[in-house]
Amino acid sequence: MRITQEADYAVRIIDCLARSDGRLDARTMSEITGVTLRFTLKILRKLVIGHVVISFKGVQGGYELARNPSEINMRQVIEAVDGPIAINRCLSGELPCSLTEKECGCYYHSIFADVSKAIQDKFESINFEVKKENIQLKHNILENH
Repeated sequence: MRITQEADYAVRIIDCLARSDGRLDARTMSEITGVTLRFTLKILRKLVIGHVVISFKGVQGGYELARNPSEINMRQVIEAVDGPIAINRCLSGELPCSLTEKECGCYYHSIFADVSKAIQDKFESINFEVKKENIQLKHNILENH
């Protein structure tokens, strides 16, 4: 399993929104995160579809988190962009596994499932609540834009 660059950038975009305490336009997020505007917009579309972000049109438009940052976790963000987290294709549901434990005793299938679950749980335990020690960074970001 490998987190894609797109998912990595999605995490950075959500972190940027969490630090902003409000609505940001895609251009500002692109500048703050260093992600190209085109890629930022592509990621934001997936995050809107995944109900992680809300988009607003018009002059006062932009993007906001769909929920409080403490209610959004890394698993939700990664899966909104990359799909389900699984370390092996037999766990992703994309291809049938011909070696499941029930059918022929595949010992590794259950190991892969356990490891995938541990990774999912870890990502689920990390939210985007901005900690007090990160407040200064937030102010620096907003002062520059």
